[in-house]
Amino acid sequence: MALSEVHSQEHAISALTAALGKKQVHHAWLFHGPEGVGKELAATGFAQALVCLKQPWVGCGSCADCTRVARRNHPDVTWVMPEAEQVERGLSGRSDFTNTPSRDIRIEQVRALQERLSFRALEAPHKVVLFVTAHAMNQPAQNALLKTLEEPPRDTILVLISSQPDKLLPTIRSRCAKAAFGPLPASFIEMKLKAAAKKGLDDALAHQIAVMSAGSLSRALALDPKSFAQRKETIEAFEKLTPEDASAWLSLAEVMGEDRGSAEAAIDVLQIWFRDVALAQVGAEALVNSDLSQLATQAAARVSPARLQRRAGLLEEAKNAITQRNGSVRLQLERMFVEMFTA
Repeated sequence: MALSEVHSQEHAISALTAALGKKQVHHAWLFHGPEGVGKELAATGFAQALVCLKQPWVGCGSCADCTRVARRNHPDVTWVMPEAEQVERGLSGRSDFTNTPSRDIRIEQVRALQERLSFRALEAPHKVVLFVTAHAMNQPAQNALLKTLEEPPRDTILVLISSQPDKLLPTIRSRCAKAAFGPLPASFIEMKLKAAAKKGLDDALAHQIAVMSAGSLSRALALDPKSFAQRKETIEAFEKLTPEDASAWLSLAEVMGEDRGSAEAAIDVLQIWFRDVALAQVGAEALVNSDLSQLATQAAARVSPARLQRRAGLLEEAKNAITQRNGSVRLQLERMFVEMFTA
C-alpha cells in the first residue's frame, strides 16, 4: 500500500509526499480524522517510503521491505496498540497476556518501545513507530512518551494515528506535524460496499449505508445490511417513546442491546437521525433519511434544540462506553434512555 494508493485524501497525502520529496520529515506526526478514512493505510505507506530501499522516500509498495511493513513484521517498523485491539485483530491471543487484555496503551508498552528505540535500525535508514488509536494511551503512557518526543532518538519517526486527538495531551499534539484526513465521498464508499458484498447489494441500500456512514469506510463495511435495513423500525420505535412510559424505554433498550453489533448499528442509525431532526429544525430539506422527512419535521417540533443536543451527547457517551470501555450494552442503553427522558 504505497501512499499513492490512498484514495480521496489529497490534502494529507500531498503534505506527506512533499515532506518525503524534500527529505525533511519531522520526527513526530499526528494523523488525525474520523475513523475508517484511510489514516492507517496512509501511515503504512508513509512507513514504506521511509524504509524502502528500492524507491527511497517514495516506497514501491511491492518489494520485500514494503511487503514486510504491510504484514507488520519489518524489524525497523514498530506497531503500538492496546492489547485488546491486538486480540481483536488476530495479532495476539488472550493467552498471550497474564491479565485481561487492556484497552489502553499502557506505560509499560511505551517504556518497552523506548528501550527498543535506543538501538540502531537493523536494516532500514529509519526506525518507524506507528501508534494505532494513539488516543488510547492513558495518562502515564502519554507523559512517558513526551520524553521521546522532546528528545527523539536519531533517525526515528513516530506516527500517532487518532480519531480523537483531543484526548492527547496538548504538549504531545504541539510536538507533532499534522496530517488531517477528512470523510470519504459517499460515492467511493458505495463502490467499495458493492465490491465487498458477497451476494450482491441492493443499489438503494448500498447508497443509504454509504450516506449514513458519515464518510467512514470501516463503519460502512461493519454495518450488517440486514440489521441496517431495520433502520426505519428503529427510528419509529424511538420516536414513539414518551417520558411517561418507562417500560417502553427498557423494551427498546432490550431490542437494541441484543448484542454489541446490533447496539452499535442502532446507535449509528439514531446519531444520523438526530442530525436529520436538527436539520429539520432549521428548515433544511436534504435529510439522509429522506423517506422519513415528515417524521423528522414532527420530531423537530416536539423537542427543543437544547434537548436534542443533550440527547445526541448521551448517545455519544453510550457509544463510547460500549465500543471503547467494553461496557454492558443493555445497561448503557437503559441508562441513556433514562437520562434522555427524565432529565
